[in-house]
Amino acid sequence: MQMHLPAARSRPTPNWAPLLLALLLPLTADSADFDFEGHAIVRDDGSLLIGNRVVHLFGIYLPETNRQCRRWISPVRCGERGVLALDFIVQGFIRCVERARNADGSLAATCWQGRTSFDPGIDLAAYLIERGWALALPNAPFEYHAMERIARARELGVWGWPVDAVTEPRR
Repeated sequence: MQMHLPAARSRPTPNWAPLLLALLLPLTADSADFDFEGHAIVRDDGSLLIGNRVVHLFGIYLPETNRQCRRWISPVRCGERGVLALDFIVQGFIRCVERARNADGSLAATCWQGRTSFDPGIDLAAYLIERGWALALPNAPFEYHAMERIARARELGVWGWPVDAVTEPRR
């Protein structure tokens, strides 16, 4: 006796690629959010040198202040107070997102110190604004303008008492 089996229906094979991509995308999204990263060197004008890129922090302006020197480090580092504050926080690798290209070929970018998948890091521009060493430009994020108003109200940095102008009282 011969048994007749029903003809095997051909099922389309599932395409696992979109599902796999959807599952893995959240794991890799953090690294895809950054245009570039690298070891940063703070330059005298407050810009960063990352690899072969000159990067200006997006949305801020570093006003001129009296130059200060850090004599306890070798070599002695002198510069505007905002530049020295930036030099203090920039250590090692910096992650950045490009916001604009300047006419001179440099970049305007938002950059973070210590940002990882598990740590939001420190926004370098916000760090300077919070301490009163930078001013928010008109195109800056709203948060920068709010931080500037708080620094001004607390008389921090450039908004504070000009201690360099204090002189000996006359006798």
